[in-house]
Amino acid sequence: MYFTLLSALACLSTCYCLVERDEQNENQCGLLRQWLESSSVSVEISKNGFHRDVVTTVELSPNVLSGVRVLLVYRWPRGVFVDPYQLTSLSDQSDWQIFVDSSIDLEVPAHKTSGFVTYVYPTHDGPTPRPLKVTIPIHGRYHEPSFDGTTFTTVDIDPPELLLRTEKCTQLNSIEAHAVVDAPCTPENSSMCVWIKLQHQQERGPVGLQFPVGEGSLVVPVCGGTLLVTVICCVTLSKYMWRHRIV
Repeated sequence: MYFTLLSALACLSTCYCLVERDEQNENQCGLLRQWLESSSVSVEISKNGFHRDVVTTVELSPNVLSGVRVLLVYRWPRGVFVDPYQLTSLSDQSDWQIFVDSSIDLEVPAHKTSGFVTYVYPTHDGPTPRPLKVTIPIHGRYHEPSFDGTTFTTVDIDPPELLLRTEKCTQLNSIEAHAVVDAPCTPENSSMCVWIKLQHQQERGPVGLQFPVGEGSLVVPVCGGTLLVTVICCVTLSKYMWRHRIV
């Protein structure tokens, strides 16, 4: 009889713990859903020419949810590139870290490369939430010469995707209207984790950047002129050295 009573008490205790855990998980998922619905992302471009700064501002919910991590996923077009060494130096001096998904060749033109993805992990530690600002320097690539008289080409920069996650919310599928995606857990890319992607978080659409392109019809004259000037300079220098016996 005592054994039966103890078994019943143990079963009730286990059920109570499971129910309490489910309620806590549901509460945390509900708070995460509120965070998603009240957060936004905006992007501005500063500087001119081939070297620009992409300034991203993330407005977070005023209701602080401890343990929430933020991830910004940038999908860059092939018309621009980032310098990994420059980003490493910047991240050491900033409150964010970055991971680049592939190697980047800084020299190839736009038509011989492809787009790439960067993962930025900003920190938002503090007693009160504040807007997160991330400034990433980008550089324009050289483009193919134009043969139709076009002097500039447009490269569209999309706002980053905002991803959130917390260890306290395990039933991510219960958060409706938001996608569940896999992304690196840390900048070291040691493993993949499940994140919640905020849908329709961009206040504005893509930002277009204008980069100059060469005139294709001038390729032959410019190359010919360069070769001619080079030959003239070489002949002149050779004659001067021969005349003054500089050998």
